[in-house]
Amino acid sequence: MMKRPGTAAAAAILLAISLVLSGCTASRLNPAGDVDPRAVLEDFKGRGMVGHLEALQRIADDNGGNRVAGTKGYEESGRYVEEQLRAAGYTPVRQTFTFRGDGKNRKQVETFNILAETGGSADHTVVVGGHLDSVEDGPGINDNGSGVAAILETAKWMKEKGITPVNRVVFAFWGAEENDLDGSRHYVNELSKAGKEQTAAYLNVDMAASPNGVRSFHDGDGSDFGDAGPKGSDGIEAVFERYFKENSLPAETTPFVDGDSDYDPFLRAGIPGGGLFTGEVKKKTQAQVQAYGGTAGKVLDSCYHKACDTTSNINADLLKDMSGAMAYATASYALAPRG
Repeated sequence: MMKRPGTAAAAAILLAISLVLSGCTASRLNPAGDVDPRAVLEDFKGRGMVGHLEALQRIADDNGGNRVAGTKGYEESGRYVEEQLRAAGYTPVRQTFTFRGDGKNRKQVETFNILAETGGSADHTVVVGGHLDSVEDGPGINDNGSGVAAILETAKWMKEKGITPVNRVVFAFWGAEENDLDGSRHYVNELSKAGKEQTAAYLNVDMAASPNGVRSFHDGDGSDFGDAGPKGSDGIEAVFERYFKENSLPAETTPFVDGDSDYDPFLRAGIPGGGLFTGEVKKKTQAQVQAYGGTAGKVLDSCYHKACDTTSNINADLLKDMSGAMAYATASYALAPRG
């Protein structure tokens, strides 16, 4: 017969149980370790990311040179993404919202995010996102057609490989990021309290093919830049680090910057976040040249937010490496056990 605990001990047990139960409402996942990062990279060496960039370039060329949210160029970009997702076996939906333009254009504009879900437990949802819109001054092929291409090919690859997610994955293509992160902020604001707690991870990709770029992933634990993401962000950092290490690819961490990309609304909501970035206006150092090649003293993307951000402004080899990293992290979280 079990000895009945005294009052103080019983209270301690009840407190422990309540903490465990309350912890169950917040999704935390241990990424699966049985996804082979080397096999993923090998798969992505032959995938069609550049084809998506060429399609987005044609759309921009036909629509005044850009794909700004709320314009015909953005609408056609959305249709292209939806067609690609449907062909792969997904059912994309539009999440519409309005935003107020900046600068002289302060009118209300209606636009949309595109969302496509896998099967798996909604209690442990992984959101994989990047922005679909461009700035007004250019077609936005590196920023952020490259991220769109990486996400599309990740979604297609998972279907082709027959990966059956244990945890639901939401592939998200955000609108109006270049305005004020409006699309991702709308998505997070529309989540219920339970929906936020059920979101186990947000994986972001914003620029994955900078012509003079680097391989970087966000410093989730804050050990390098002193600004950690919410609990669980360290795990995301570790997953990307593992991919690059196992593939003998030099890589480095990059800080989270307030308001800089679509990870920001997720982090502010307490959702673990991380992602990939190949660089914009910083100049490449000599140490980075030794690690990645390229030109020291030249900015990582000299066409950032300019008309010259075209298909001539990409590093196709870097795009393969980074797309493989996103696919590896996505699959690792899609197949992850609770932890």
